[in-house]
This record gives sequence, C-alpha cells and structure tokens, in this order.
Amino acid sequence: MPGNVQSVERAMAVLTVLGRTGRPLALHEIATMLGLAKPTAHGIVRTLQAGDFVRQDRESRRYSLGRAFDMLEQARIDPHDLRSIAMGWTDSLAALTHLETIIAVPTADGAEVIHHVFRPDNSPQDLRIGEELPLHATAAGKALLAFAPGLPPQDQRSMDRFTRRTLVTSTRLEREVARVREAGIAGDRGEYRPGTGGVAVPLRGPAGLGVAALELVGPVDRLFDSNGAPDATLSRHLNAMARTITRAIGQAR
Repeated sequence: MPGNVQSVERAMAVLTVLGRTGRPLALHEIATMLGLAKPTAHGIVRTLQAGDFVRQDRESRRYSLGRAFDMLEQARIDPHDLRSIAMGWTDSLAALTHLETIIAVPTADGAEVIHHVFRPDNSPQDLRIGEELPLHATAAGKALLAFAPGLPPQDQRSMDRFTRRTLVTSTRLEREVARVREAGIAGDRGEYRPGTGGVAVPLRGPAGLGVAALELVGPVDRLFDSNGAPDATLSRHLNAMARTITRAIGQAR
C-alpha cells in the first residue's frame, strides 16, 4: 500500500509540473524538477500517457498535458482571480489579528507575494506585492513545499542563510516540511528577517491541492507561544479564514 500511495503522489506531481510550466517538457526536465531518476520518471509518464493524462509530441519528444486532465486542471488558479476572491477576507483577517497578511503562490524559483494587507496600526510599512520569497526560510514557502505538489526539491547549495535561525540543510528542511504536513500549519521564527516571523496555512483549489499560502506576518513573540508553537488563537483565526477563502475559490470555478 505505501508504494501505491507514493506512485499516486508522484503521478500527481508530474501532472502539476506539466500544468504549471505552461510548455512541453523533456523527460530529463521532469525528472530534475521532481528529484526522480529518469527511468522512474519515464515509467510514471508512460502510465499517464496510457490514460491520456499526458501526450508526447512525435517530433520534439516532449511531454504536455493530455485530454484527460480536466480534473487536475482545477489545481491551477490565476493569481489575479485569487487576489480578487480573497481580498475582503484578508482585510478582515488583518483587522482581527492586527498583523500583516499576505498570500503567496508558487513560482519556478520560490514563492511570489500576490496580495499584501498592511497591519492596521498606521506604522511605516513597505508594500510587498511582487516580492519573491525563499521557500526554505518563510512560513508561506514551507506551507507550499508541504501542500502544493510539483515543487522541485530544495538544493541546500541554493538555500541562502538570512539569519542565524535559517534552515540551510536539506535534511533539516525535509524534517520541518514533514512536521508542517502533520500539523497543517507552517512557521517562520525569525528565519528570514531577524525578530519578524510568520505562520501560514495552505489555500486549496477544488481538487484539494494547495494552490497558495495564506500567512500572518509579525513579531516572533506575538506569533508563537513560550514553547515555540504557533499561537493558538492566531492559528484558529488563520485556519478559519483559509477555509472560507478555499470555499470561495471552489464557488468561483
């Protein structure tokens, strides 16, 4: 059974990679993006091809999504549509928690902030829309690694250290992402900016796959309790708002 589950997860990851890149991919590109051996990737692609989920161009030999991809196509959402759907709810979340609120979506190189609500205290703040976030050092990035399939594995050679708390080894990051999957919430305890942290949860598309991350940003001592766990009240508000936005995404499709 575990092997069967892993095969399904890998097949979903292949489909998501093909969907997000927006162009046909060579076999070696698929294997590299997913951290798979080429024979393993080839076996998965051939199986998907047999079910018409993937097609191969006869001349270029590159792979793209097949005609049977209608269900998994729901895992994609236009960032502008997502921002429009979530705007009112994120305003409410910022007002309720008195913290910055951001939404980030996965990109080829990390995560991009597509929506940012200032904390409502009239203090000087910089607009973060368009900012690229490192996956390994931010709460939104970790949430996407845990719940958005198809993201490439993090190579520790490219895991920059931003503060003394930054996770800069693949082993530590893998353990952290596993904890995030189990807990359902990701945390940044001053790993990207000293003294500033974040807590984040996934926003899901109609197919149940993570399409974005919703994050609260603020002082580390405000976001986490004395044991280093995300504050229970903030976590409750964050999860409730994520469920509301996820429902709105489904109703809009």
